[in-house]
Amino acid sequence: MPPCDFKAEEYKGMSKDRIMEIRKHRCNPMVMKVTYYNKPVCLTQGYMQWLWDTDGRRYLDLFAGIATVSVGHCHPKVTEAAEKQLRCLWHTSNIYMTTPLHEYTEKLTAHLPDQLKVVYLTNSGSEANDLAMLMARLHTGNFDIITFRGSYHGGSPQTLGLTSYAAYKYPIANGFGCHTTMCPDVFRGLWGGSHCRDSPVQTIRQCSCDPGCCQANNMYIEQLKEVLASSVPSRIAGFFGEPIQGVGGAVQYPKNYLKEAYKLVRERGGVCIADEVQTGFGRTGSHFWGFEGHGVIPDMVTMAKGIANGFPMGAVITTQEIANSFAKGIHFNTFSGSPLACTIASSVLDTIREDGTQQTSATVGTYLLTELAKLREKYEIIGDVRGKGLQIGVEMVKDKESRAPLPAEAISQIFEDVKDMGVLIGKGGAFGQVFRIQPPMCISRDDADFFLAVFSCALQRYMESR
Repeated sequence: MPPCDFKAEEYKGMSKDRIMEIRKHRCNPMVMKVTYYNKPVCLTQGYMQWLWDTDGRRYLDLFAGIATVSVGHCHPKVTEAAEKQLRCLWHTSNIYMTTPLHEYTEKLTAHLPDQLKVVYLTNSGSEANDLAMLMARLHTGNFDIITFRGSYHGGSPQTLGLTSYAAYKYPIANGFGCHTTMCPDVFRGLWGGSHCRDSPVQTIRQCSCDPGCCQANNMYIEQLKEVLASSVPSRIAGFFGEPIQGVGGAVQYPKNYLKEAYKLVRERGGVCIADEVQTGFGRTGSHFWGFEGHGVIPDMVTMAKGIANGFPMGAVITTQEIANSFAKGIHFNTFSGSPLACTIASSVLDTIREDGTQQTSATVGTYLLTELAKLREKYEIIGDVRGKGLQIGVEMVKDKESRAPLPAEAISQIFEDVKDMGVLIGKGGAFGQVFRIQPPMCISRDDADFFLAVFSCALQRYMESR
């Protein structure tokens, strides 16, 4: 494991057994249901890309609380800014003016296109997407919204309609007016080839397209046209799309898909919403926002997670025209624009610039992708390696020919083994078949090499046991 110059404090708190007992019997059963690992990790301290558990064991964190810790756990600059604001003013509602709110909104919008300059702050990505749905419907006067199959946009009653996974659905009415179109997944989907996506690593599927033509893109766009012709009214409210699917397993689309999709949606009166909850703030490396990699400008951008390095915060940014439609009624949020949250988020933007985290995402992310692609050639059970920057997915399969998902028990075996060797990663995909690598954007090449060695070892052990 790479060295770390930070010494964690000795843990003297509640025993892990007692913590687990409380978790099982006092926390909602859903907490246990989503708990990672057969032998869960109990974390006590973090610093940059490192985490420590109750036993004092150090882990390399390559999941960052689901791409939420953007610049590093307890980053000294962000921690100092938070401590200073805590001694000054914790909270007022946005019925009052505070300096941190207005300084931050000006700083944040400087990172967006000229037409996207109006901010409403929230507490989470679900809330931001819920609010964007409301704004789209108010502005257009229409109701129906389209998103991709396999998308995740939140867990509120409204956003559950946008979220396209059976595991997240409950047998109750929710998400009225939400529709899905086929996800243009160039690996698992019906169409795709070796030049489809904006990634340093392409798929193993053959591509027979003529120069300047993408058959896969054309076919997926035809599927969207079919949804527009058959499933929704002639006028719609909007279209949601993650620039790269997160929970879906770093799924990427053909390069021109979003351009053509946005055009079709706008022809039907809808607005286009980019969900940047996981892709924003430089994570893709080449751009500050994921939508920039697609050459599009959305009508709304939603964000959360990395916006405040793990402090609860989100935002909806839109045009003045759409914001004016929202102002026809009254909407109030107690914690929107909290001076503490805005101070932390402002420090995150400064740290991204000062530490060069976007460049780290580009260089270390590209290195990881290319090295993982070598493992794909070595192991039959790695079907696809994809992503951009430090949003990476490794899709596990029974074999490359069938592309059938590797069974859950096999995924679990590899997942546990990687953890036991000191690395924390995530899982995603419709069948939990994709390993997700979305670390704090401060990891080094040495960290990447350590993970690659651990991952290769876990794969080799699984293959031998099989």
